[in-house]
Amino acid sequence: MSREVIINIRDLGVTYDNTTALEHVNLDIYADDFVGIIGPNGGGKSSLVKAIMGVVPHSGTIAYGTSLLRGKRKHIGYLPQISSFDKAFPISVLEVIMSGLQADTGLLGRYGKEERRRADEVLEQASLADLRNRAIGELSGGQLQRVMLCRAIISQPKLLVLDEPANFVDNRFENELYNMLHHLSSKMAIMMVSHDLGTISSVVRSIVCVNRHVHRHDSNIITEEQLLNYNCPIQLISHGHVPHTILAEHTSCPHCKE
Repeated sequence: MSREVIINIRDLGVTYDNTTALEHVNLDIYADDFVGIIGPNGGGKSSLVKAIMGVVPHSGTIAYGTSLLRGKRKHIGYLPQISSFDKAFPISVLEVIMSGLQADTGLLGRYGKEERRRADEVLEQASLADLRNRAIGELSGGQLQRVMLCRAIISQPKLLVLDEPANFVDNRFENELYNMLHHLSSKMAIMMVSHDLGTISSVVRSIVCVNRHVHRHDSNIITEEQLLNYNCPIQLISHGHVPHTILAEHTSCPHCKE
C-alpha cells in the first residue's frame, strides 16, 4: 500500500539578502512520518520549517495534501524554539491552551463541550491538570514548554512541527516530552528539529539532513559515512558512560544562515 504524501516539496529555494539558505530542495513528508531534522548551525533547518509553515518567501513549490487542509488553511501545529508569550500577561494555562483553537472558533473563542473535552485531554497528557488555572507567569521553563505543546496539538493537527523543543528544559521534562511525542506519533505526522541526534534517534523513524540541500534518510540509524555522503558535517561522539547514546555536535556552515 502506498503511503499518503501530505507535503510535496519540489525545487524549493530560500534566500535572505542575497544569501542562499536552501536550494533545489526536494522532499516528501508522509502522513505516518516521525522525522528528525538535523544539520549544522546555519544549514537551513529553520528555513525549511518556516517555508513549510508559509512564513518566509521561497521559490519552487510546496504542495499540501488534502488531508492537511481545512478549506484553504493548513492544519499544522507548531511549537517554535522560543515562546513569544509575554509571561507577565494575566492569562491562565487553560486560556493559553484554548487559544490554540482560535483558527477554528475565531477570536471570540466560543468554546463548546468538545473543545473543553480536548483541553482536558491534553492537560492530562502533559500532566498539567493541576495547573489549569495557574497564571502563565508562575510556570517553570519546562511547564511553559508543555503548555505550548498542548496549545499546538489541541486543534488535532495532521502535522506537528517542533523547532528544538527540548531547549531550555531539564532532563525530566525532556523525557516526558519524548514520551508525549511517541504517543502523538500514532495520531499525526511529526517533524522535529533537533541538535541532539543521539537522543532523537530513539524516537524518530526517519532523519532529514539539512545543509543548504536536503537528504532524506529513511531510518533512525545513521553512520558518519552516511552523514559525509549527505554533506551534513555533524560529528558523532559516543560517550563511554552512555554506550547506546550518540550525541551530535554542530559545526557551522560558513555560507548559510537560518
